[in-house]
Amino acid sequence: MKLTFLVPPVLDGQKPAERTAGCTRVVYAAPNIYELTVVAVLEAAGYTVSYQDFVYKQAGEEELQTFLKQDQTDIYYIWTVNLSLENDLQALKILREYKPDAYVVFMGPGSTYYTTKALPDEKVVIARGEPEETVKEWTDRIKDNSDWSTVEGISYLKDGKVIHNKPRKLMKELDSLPFPARHHISQQKYHNPKLKLTPYTTVVTSRNCPFKCIYCVPSSLTFAREIEYKNETGKKPPISYRSIESIDKELKLLHEQGFKAIGFMDDNFIWTEKRTVELCNVIKKYGFKWGCQARVDAITDTIAQILGESGCLYVDLGVESFDDEILKYIKKGVTSKQIYEAIGYLKKYKVPVKLNILIGTSPLETKETLRNTLKKAKKLKVDQIMFNIVSPFPGTEFYTMAKENNWIEGGEYVPTDVQRESILNYPHLSSREMEKILYRSNLSYFMSPYFIFTQMKRFSSLNEFLYAVKALKIKLFG
Repeated sequence: MKLTFLVPPVLDGQKPAERTAGCTRVVYAAPNIYELTVVAVLEAAGYTVSYQDFVYKQAGEEELQTFLKQDQTDIYYIWTVNLSLENDLQALKILREYKPDAYVVFMGPGSTYYTTKALPDEKVVIARGEPEETVKEWTDRIKDNSDWSTVEGISYLKDGKVIHNKPRKLMKELDSLPFPARHHISQQKYHNPKLKLTPYTTVVTSRNCPFKCIYCVPSSLTFAREIEYKNETGKKPPISYRSIESIDKELKLLHEQGFKAIGFMDDNFIWTEKRTVELCNVIKKYGFKWGCQARVDAITDTIAQILGESGCLYVDLGVESFDDEILKYIKKGVTSKQIYEAIGYLKKYKVPVKLNILIGTSPLETKETLRNTLKKAKKLKVDQIMFNIVSPFPGTEFYTMAKENNWIEGGEYVPTDVQRESILNYPHLSSREMEKILYRSNLSYFMSPYFIFTQMKRFSSLNEFLYAVKALKIKLFG
């Protein structure tokens, strides 16, 4: 059998969806290591796999048609997120013109949540939630020409009826997974403006986050995992970890392959001091420059020192607001005092800080609270600030609240780019007002002399500087 993973071209006239975080349009390209891990699982089982990324190649519908005319694939696999689902269904229609009998497997949060919408015909199968074991078992059944209708974790259409098989148990130990099949993207160049160094790639050392923020959508993999687990249990899924030994082996390989910079994609990178010390020692051993996401209550003086000594060039802190009442309402589980303390620790050891501010997280938010947030954030003089607008993502507590209170424009969620769009209307704060506040906040911060001066002096090459300027232009103006 011939297997092909497709990243369909842009067909809907929008900017391409970012498929790793899953809730924005692409500002700078990132390797989808979640998808590439599924590729690696199939290759480890002996399958020959092709990987076709039409977005990276900036190819369009015509190139997709040309490819399909010549292609002999038996099964196509597509990683889909909320923002890409409509586009991917358009790609499926084109695919069906040339490959009416080929199977198509959808993975990711888009198809995990919108299962019925993502099942237009009986040759489409959805691998819900965590996809690796599900995809392998289903593919094995197809190869063996055996009954696949009982595979756990899939949804499919039969005689006009949507069938949802029972969920598959979550993977507790991640060490059994092969490393992402990065050889398929070895000719593709990726940059992270926060690291300002290439070659760059991404790595994951754990899955999920146990905290209770009402609005939170983690990465596209863990969001799919969370949707599936909540449907079954009503709870957040447990965290799965990789061992330090497994991470060491992957980082050793990346070092041998010439990578210089790593963005760790964990929903929360810092768990315990012991694990963080061990991780940082491994990173330091191979000389990587790197960054991660972390909660402010995980940052201690000791942790900050460890990060600084191991080459950490950014920590993304999900701050959202400096208002304690808002933080309490959204169940952030931290206080403004902890935010300031964490930033202080990181600055002490010269670890660059990126603050994530989320506009409109609760009905307590007003124009005045947002002005205060921007003022306080700018006063801190951190390395970067990222402003987004909260979205009522299906599957979150905030979605239920927004539905019950008629806060959603049009009455129902539609996928939006949280970097510039809102579908949320509070009685005192409209979606258009939040969009204006977002734009003005971005412009005020990114065009400030402080930001321009501090960023300029950190680039290692002209190319990296030009790439960052391009990303900033997309961020501000689309």
